[in-house]
Amino acid sequence: MNWGSDVIDWSRVSELHEEVGDDALGEVLELFSSEVAEGLARLAQANSATAIAAEFHFLKGAALNLGLDEVAQICAKGEENARNGVMTEAQRLAVTEQFPASCQELSSQWRDRIGAN
Repeated sequence: MNWGSDVIDWSRVSELHEEVGDDALGEVLELFSSEVAEGLARLAQANSATAIAAEFHFLKGAALNLGLDEVAQICAKGEENARNGVMTEAQRLAVTEQFPASCQELSSQWRDRIGAN
């Protein structure tokens, strides 16, 4: 799957940059990446609808905070499916692939994309 720059809401990243500052944004992104990795691991291990929905909900919040709208949509669908007793494997696979890729793109491009020093 090819994810372009439209995967990231750069205006949200710019807002986050304004909130925390130039030096802190890199640290914030590292922290989020670590939390996302832990959330993805928990999602992979989750075996009840409640646990799956909770992990998708957590990951959705992280994605929205980072401006990863497409990832957030996948998480929202996974959360909804889990709550409704519908299979979530497609969303699990998609978020497991796309979230780390989006975080990597965000980490490597944010300075250039939002004009930070």
